[in-house]
Amino acid sequence: MLPSFISRSIPILLLTALLLYSPVQAAGSKEPTIEDIIITTSSTDLLLFAMVKNCFTKEMLEGVRNGIPLTFRFTVELEKIRSKWFDVTLVEKVINHTLSYDAVKETYQIDFSEKNKPKITKSQDKAKELMAELSGLKVIARKELIPDAPYALQIKATLVENTLPLGMHYILPFTSLWNFETDWRTIEFRY
Repeated sequence: MLPSFISRSIPILLLTALLLYSPVQAAGSKEPTIEDIIITTSSTDLLLFAMVKNCFTKEMLEGVRNGIPLTFRFTVELEKIRSKWFDVTLVEKVINHTLSYDAVKETYQIDFSEKNKPKITKSQDKAKELMAELSGLKVIARKELIPDAPYALQIKATLVENTLPLGMHYILPFTSLWNFETDWRTIEFRY
């Protein structure tokens, strides 16, 4: 027979091990981060390019193939920096990318809130790339920017917990472990 403090400790240790275990840690990957940030202009707009790295796990992709949609939410803020006063927020945007799988057609569909048309591909790698990137996001019209003024663009990405059909939470209790949120990345620049 085990001493009472050991028998009480075993459930706590098991619960702690279960809570510390996550698909990201299981895959041995790093934390999700936003990288490859490029701010440029077109003839009319300030454009943003960025990529979320280390954001997929094997379990997440299996969930998508089994009918669970996956949504990344990008939050973008642009501020005009003022040295002797509070900064002014010029833009606050929330962009969603949602990945779903059609088992009949064996295709992935990515819906973009910033575009009118979804992308469809048979390649899982291409679907992951499209989900994780912002490609030429229009942040603000150039005419609203002051030449040579200082600005700060902030961006972060969040994996949104989608609502599952009634009863599915009991069958798939670990979908909440898929959640992640990157740190804010801030880029200061002069227009």
